[in-house]
Amino acid sequence: MKSETAKAASRTLELSKESRLRTTMSLLRKDWQLYSLLILPLIYLIIFKYGPMLGNVIAFRRFVPGGSIFGEKWVGLRYFKMFIEDPTFWRIFGNTMILGALTLVFTFPVPIIFALLLNEVKSKRFKKFVQTASYLPHFLSIVIVAGMILQLTAVNGSINGLVTFFTGEAIPFMQRAEWFRTIYITSEIWQGMGWGAILYLAALTTIDDSLYEAARIDGANRWKQTLYVTIPGILPTIVTLLILNMGNFLAVGFEKILLLYNPLNYQTSDVVSTYLYRIGLESSNFSYATAIGLFESIIGLVLVFSVNAISRRLTQRSLW
Repeated sequence: MKSETAKAASRTLELSKESRLRTTMSLLRKDWQLYSLLILPLIYLIIFKYGPMLGNVIAFRRFVPGGSIFGEKWVGLRYFKMFIEDPTFWRIFGNTMILGALTLVFTFPVPIIFALLLNEVKSKRFKKFVQTASYLPHFLSIVIVAGMILQLTAVNGSINGLVTFFTGEAIPFMQRAEWFRTIYITSEIWQGMGWGAILYLAALTTIDDSLYEAARIDGANRWKQTLYVTIPGILPTIVTLLILNMGNFLAVGFEKILLLYNPLNYQTSDVVSTYLYRIGLESSNFSYATAIGLFESIIGLVLVFSVNAISRRLTQRSLW
């Protein structure tokens, strides 16, 4: 009896698989033009994203320039032990963690607050002007932004002009390590605030106006409407972007830091990505640099899974 039941269940499963396969094939034949648009992005991902992942094997092998691209000799976890025992690496890793945390704490909420404020503006013309002006810095080259920062914070720059006017003494901002994090985070907020608000403004348009009407009938003021209607309405977008941002927690802006940092502010500005640049490209120690990069990627992956699990438990919303 049990064997017959198992056979019936097996036949049902096979029929279900065949049915799904036929459905999938019919959809492919029907909309093949749309699916063909995926070919170029898939080729790009395979060549430039997944293909280079094979090079991670040199984190476990000794790479010799001019030899095999996959290394010459298996060394196991030697390079991982090297950076674990390297005090310089842990100082740099600490700088990266601090900058990543400051970036998350200060730059992530600002676009949300900015979008909520813009949503309250009644004048459409003024709203469009402010939105356009705020996201234009996102399109500026990192080189231009870094040049502007260096000019503004120079001893004879505009900021020191104001400082000198009030205190009489200029501050060499970029020569003092304690000022680097403030300057970096401020520039990140200025550059990403308007662009980051676009997604939240789009999410705000999906909230049903009847919810606001019901809240007003119940006596809710603008603050309570924002707290109990607007924020819950955009919460899925907030959670999704937070989880995605956690994947880049350690990948703080390499280009901007590389253009801004100098030996005088290494104490707070030197991060894992700039350390990798010096170790890998300037010193040609590719295996050691790959091991550090793989370590950084694993931590980013763990952070994404952890935040996703916490979000699913606390808010019942997650990426998967």
